[in-house]
Parts: sequence; C-alpha cells; structure tokens
Amino acid sequence: MFRLLAGRFFASLGTLFFVGLVLFALTRAGPGSPARIVLGADATSQQIAQFEHANGLDRPFLEQYAAWLFDVLRGDFGKSFVTGRDVAGEIAGALPVTLSIVLLAFAIALVVGIGIGILAALRPSGPFASVTRLGVVLGLSIPAFWLGIVLIRFIAVELRWLPPGGYVPPSSGLIAHLQTIAMPAVSLAVYYVAVLARMTQASLQDALRGDYVRTARAMGLSSPRIVFYALLNALPPVINLAALSFGYMFGWALIIEQVFNIPGLSRALLNAISQRDFLLLQGIVFLFTAIFVLANLGADLVNRVLDPRQRSAA
Repeated sequence: MFRLLAGRFFASLGTLFFVGLVLFALTRAGPGSPARIVLGADATSQQIAQFEHANGLDRPFLEQYAAWLFDVLRGDFGKSFVTGRDVAGEIAGALPVTLSIVLLAFAIALVVGIGIGILAALRPSGPFASVTRLGVVLGLSIPAFWLGIVLIRFIAVELRWLPPGGYVPPSSGLIAHLQTIAMPAVSLAVYYVAVLARMTQASLQDALRGDYVRTARAMGLSSPRIVFYALLNALPPVINLAALSFGYMFGWALIIEQVFNIPGLSRALLNAISQRDFLLLQGIVFLFTAIFVLANLGADLVNRVLDPRQRSAA
C-alpha cells in the first residue's frame, strides 16, 4: 500500500514538474523582453542587458527553470518584474477570495448533485427521475456566466435579497461574507450539480443491478443496508469526477469573478496577462495545476479506502 501511494505521489510530482516546464517555456516564447516593459521603449540595449543579467534572464533556459522550480518548492515565487511586489504575497492575497467561492460551490455540487442522483436512482421510473433528467439537461446547457447575470438581474436588482457584486471577507462578518459569495457559488455550482447527479444516478443504478444485491435481498438484508453497500460500490467514479470538477471550478471561477466584480485570482491573472508579468502568470497557473493534481491524488486515496479490491491489489 505504501509503495503504491508513494508511486502515485511521485507521479503527481512528475506531472507538476512537466507542466511547470511547459508553462515556463510558453511564458518566455513571446517576442520581446520583460526589461522592455519595465524600462520603457526608450531603454538602451545596455540597460536591457543589465536588467536581464541582474534578474538572471540571460542564463540558459533549463538553468532558469531549475532555479525557479527550486524557489517554488520553498514557497518563493519570486518578485514581479513589473510591480516589484512579491508574487507569493499577491497570490496569497487573492487566493482566499477565489477559494471561498469554489469551496461553497463544490459543497453545493456534492450535497445537491449526489443527493439528487441517489433519489433518482432509487426511483428510476417515477416522476422525480423524469424531472431529474430534464434538470440535468438544463444544468449542462446553461452557461455559468449567463446564469450569474440572470441572478444579478432578479435576485439582486429586482428582489434586493443579495448584493449584486463585490466581496466582503469573513473577518467583516460571516453573514455579509456569505451574502457576497452566494450567487457566484450557485452560478458556478449548477453545471457540476447536473454532472454529479447524472453520474451518481447511472453508477448507483448499475450497482443495484449487481449479483451481490440480488443475493443480499435473498438473504433478507434490509433495503437501507443494501442501498448503503451499493452506494459504496458506486462512489469511486463519482469521486473521480468530483475531483476533476473541483479542479475545473477554479478555471470557471475566473469568469464568475468578473461577472460579480470580485477581486480574486481572475483580476490578478488578467493584470498579469495585460502587463506581461509572466512571473505572476506562472505562479497562478502553476497553482491551478497543483490544485488539480492534488485533487486527483486525493480522489485516488479516498477510492483506496472505499474499495477493498484496490486495497488488496496494493
């Protein structure tokens, strides 16, 4: 078991190193030098050369990457060439904003999506299953940013139940904080509620058709206990999909933050792109990659706990 977990960990680490290398290469593939942006169009060749030498930009590519990766592993993402501010500090300031939206959206997707999927699987021929199928189609079809605009129009402007945008940190009041992230989180969660509901329904229905379920019924086991065991067997693909969804949510959160004017990672990322601040851009994208990889690693570990066959195979 330990060897398998160690293998998964090092495979995830290798993925991060490879993605970091590709990202490092892409951010430097554009024309021009960061020195031209920092020093201005009137900078001389000598001034540009001095800037590049002072910041290590004249070193070989792999040497630059190794130095950057070593610093990142120590939690140091460098200092922005454009603003001079610490990149890790800028990310740390914006990450809690985006993370609060994603975590609430993920909780909604898990609870509502898996709950609806279980109920639809247990009543496959009833009206609830038909409504679920229609709801899944609608949830998969509605763009998150459009739903956000609709919620602002009716919930914030017409009904005045919630603020139309902005962000209040938890330190200023939990209720006010939840009010500012409620609509963004719902806008982000609807698609993944539909995805998880459909996967849960299909996986649980397949598990309930298994031979062990018929045997358990013949032995007189209670229906709740049978459903519980079937759900344990149905969960691994749902958990894998949930891990992927958690990673994808960070990408969609960047758009949702723009709709609701929330100063999260989207604003930092757009500023980095517009200013060609590739150190900040590298840091944000590398962070998203790390979250995605860690989410999938966590899903593997949870599945090892839930599935005895995987534990015995280890």
